[in-house]
Amino acid sequence: MFDVLVYLYENYWRPDACPSHDQLTRKLSAVGFESDEIQEALTWLDGLAQAAQSHAGEQSAHGMRVYTPAEQERLGAESIGFVGFLEAAGVLPPPMREIVIDRAMASSAGPLDLEDLKIIVLMVFWSLGEEPDALILDELLVEAEDRLIH
Repeated sequence: MFDVLVYLYENYWRPDACPSHDQLTRKLSAVGFESDEIQEALTWLDGLAQAAQSHAGEQSAHGMRVYTPAEQERLGAESIGFVGFLEAAGVLPPPMREIVIDRAMASSAGPLDLEDLKIIVLMVFWSLGEEPDALILDELLVEAEDRLIH
């Protein structure tokens, strides 16, 4: 599923630039994705659209987020730490954080890899028509071992 999401992120500027589900399914099949992977990704994207709509207009609240045991198990300490990092950096306000957590819980993978969580964060930005600043984008796209230290 995450490979399909990365493909969509790289090939479509915004979700509304994507063709209908039927056309998109055919296109993704032609590129080489498996049918079940495509359907899982499209279902996940539908959930993302619903989550984005339900959190639209929410005010940014200040406070500490307490993760449920199920969220802790699915996300893992590394991913929860990364979400905290993004919040502390001021790029992931609470409403967006909740969408990220919602979509992480909706993924079939668990515990979630940090790289998969980064894809989820990218897709949340993508679905809202926002682009993270260059440093955060670099953090989301470039693996730690591939970074150059100056």
